[in-house]
Amino acid sequence: MNFETTRAKAIEKLDRFVEKNLSDYSKLRNFDFGPDKRSNVSCLSPYITHGVLNEVEIIKKLLAKYSFNKNEKFIQEVLWRTYWKGWLELRPSVWSDYIISLNSIREKYKEDVNYLKAIKGKTNIECFDEWVKELKTHNYLHNHTRMWFASIWIFTLDLPWQLGAEFFLKHLYDGDAASNTLGWRWVAGIQTQGKHYLASEWNIKKFTNNRFQNIKLNENAPPKMADKTYSIIKNDFVNPTLNEDKTLIIFENSLSFEISNLKEFKFNKIILAVNSNEFRQVKLSDNVIKFKSELINDQLERIESLSINCEIISVNKLKEIKSDLYILYPSVGENLDFVMSNLSNYKFIYRELDQFSWQFCNKGFFNFKTYIPKIIAKFT
Repeated sequence: MNFETTRAKAIEKLDRFVEKNLSDYSKLRNFDFGPDKRSNVSCLSPYITHGVLNEVEIIKKLLAKYSFNKNEKFIQEVLWRTYWKGWLELRPSVWSDYIISLNSIREKYKEDVNYLKAIKGKTNIECFDEWVKELKTHNYLHNHTRMWFASIWIFTLDLPWQLGAEFFLKHLYDGDAASNTLGWRWVAGIQTQGKHYLASEWNIKKFTNNRFQNIKLNENAPPKMADKTYSIIKNDFVNPTLNEDKTLIIFENSLSFEISNLKEFKFNKIILAVNSNEFRQVKLSDNVIKFKSELINDQLERIESLSINCEIISVNKLKEIKSDLYILYPSVGENLDFVMSNLSNYKFIYRELDQFSWQFCNKGFFNFKTYIPKIIAKFT
């Protein structure tokens, strides 16, 4: 499991998976065979999160190999992140409330013995402790394992889901506000109220190929209760009329400018904005900061190869730019929080996929997936 930090290597990883492992994906996808045996899943999520690969180009390659029916499960997984983002865009207060609650909970638990044991991987729950080590070392966990991990954190270790979500964001290469926050809420039972996910010993044994034994868990815990519900906020996500000779700002979630429809516009300059821990509510690990930095540097090289004026600057320096800006929409999360709190002279540009897909994110994923054929028909 190696996450190289160029688009070229990401494409190689995608092509290799499609050719060698896609055919068995539906059958094997729920198995976690360990960090050295990841061929049954694609491991593309760190690149999708950062926009190094986009969902449409992946789906096109899938459909060039097999029919939609044979690809359906993997296509659903690719679009899960699109759905989560859209769901959160329609209810952005879920994220802002999470940050507010995290700040108070973090203070309360900063010296809590069980919390400190959990983040150090010293709980004496063998599988959990191994996953902590894997997360810190490889900055990735299998999707099924993330569910087990969150369930153990919440229901067996009796720790707040907010701190678990922070721990994931700190260490995951593919961590983002939507999929991470909403995934933890779902396991806890507050995303789909009253419906939680309880990890069980038999399930972990089966889908880790019996790598772990004597797993003592709380398998009868009730779901957590939500103290607030969230109404949908209407947003049409309409793009402005683009005028050339202006500056375009790109954050870490859209790092494939050269394959976007925006490459046809003659922007005066492109700025790649780097958000350091100094300006983040959730402090990222050194590995994650380095991963993002190297992906941004790779995007810089690719943009410069198009003879476009481009530079990398800290988000804090954006406040010094006096001219009007276009910003590739960074989605609900830390980067959008910075923009909304510090800038005024900008207009957002939304991805066409998001503009079209987010209208179907007003309900659960089972409703969203009925629209996947319609989404595919529009973009492929």
